[in-house]
Amino acid sequence: MKDIAETVDGYPDGWNESDPTRRAQLIGEVWAEEGKLIDPPLAANGRTEISDMAATLQAQFPDHRFERTSAVDEHHHHFRFSWQLVAADGSVTLNGMDVGELADDGIIARITGFFGPLSSTEAA
Repeated sequence: MKDIAETVDGYPDGWNESDPTRRAQLIGEVWAEEGKLIDPPLAANGRTEISDMAATLQAQFPDHRFERTSAVDEHHHHFRFSWQLVAADGSVTLNGMDVGELADDGIIARITGFFGPLSSTEAA
């Protein structure tokens, strides 16, 4: 079983890989076969759809990379971390937070992504 940070870092490694064969290999190392990925604009079920979703994002944002920007917080097979999508010039295009669940063998079973920072509450 991998360290949680190593597993989580394998997730953007797969998303950043442009070669479809290598991307599928990287996704297979950290995602359960029937893993689920749910982001605001898209959702994927299984490793193949997750890889296809990464290819779609790469076409939409060429020369961008995902980077983890926080520690990985974990308890009871659940985790969360912050990330950013960075352009080739270093500017941040998008940031967000992912909340996930690990399978019993320590790989990713599910991730739900959220884009942007949380809004503050206003006093009543």
